[in-house]
Amino acid sequence: MMDAKIAILGAGNMGQAILAGAIRSGVDPQKITATTQDEAAKKLLTTKYQVGIGESNAAAITGADLVIVAVKPYQVKEVLSEISAALNPETVVLSVAVGLDLDSLAADLPPGQPVIRAMPNTPAMVGQGVTALSPGASITGPQLELAKGVLAGSGAVIVVPEKYQPAVGAISGSGPAYVAYFVDALIEAGVHQGLPRDVATALAVQTVEGSAAMLRETGDHPAIAREKVTSPGGTTAAALAEFDNSGVRAAIIRAVAAAIARTKEIQAGG
Repeated sequence: MMDAKIAILGAGNMGQAILAGAIRSGVDPQKITATTQDEAAKKLLTTKYQVGIGESNAAAITGADLVIVAVKPYQVKEVLSEISAALNPETVVLSVAVGLDLDSLAADLPPGQPVIRAMPNTPAMVGQGVTALSPGASITGPQLELAKGVLAGSGAVIVVPEKYQPAVGAISGSGPAYVAYFVDALIEAGVHQGLPRDVATALAVQTVEGSAAMLRETGDHPAIAREKVTSPGGTTAAALAEFDNSGVRAAIIRAVAAAIARTKEIQAGG
């Protein structure tokens, strides 16, 4: 993988997160070429990451083994059309655009071009993300392993059938916003009870981070972890009862369903 040549088209926040992860995974920065229209970003890419800057998207992909398309969804069609004629038949095209399925991506590429649909999330910016990959029919085992290896530096990588991508996006793609929403509410509750805001923030953020790490390390079902904190008739039990009375669990389930419904609307052009 260290010998692989990577092109990242659209080095915005997510593109830079993937780039940083690729370098952590062992990809030589000298073998990475990125594109962006932002002059400040270009300077950052060359000074902080020491990667090459493509004069155009088509120029950036010359000789690339993996092309990561990280532009906004509405820009993908234009970018794919721009690079299509310059692609090597063995080059893997990986898109992180929300709402664009494999068929849509393939329509703007040469027939049989290896394509992967990916759904990363924003914690990739600190190497703690999770990316779900759905490979197209033309992807070989080594090509999939290349993509997984490059993205591993951004966090966990899983492979799922494409039919699950809307649910993936609604859970892990949008999930950081849900967690931030909960943490914000927890902080406000602490402030309401008299805690200084910085103290409430430190308590809430570390509690969420530590709880997630505990679930991952122990492998406990969340219900088991919950019961370990909840004494019969105790304070935690009173708080959880209030969550249930307020329909928090049902609201989360409905929220995920709403996100999936919106994904399908976007895919349909809505």
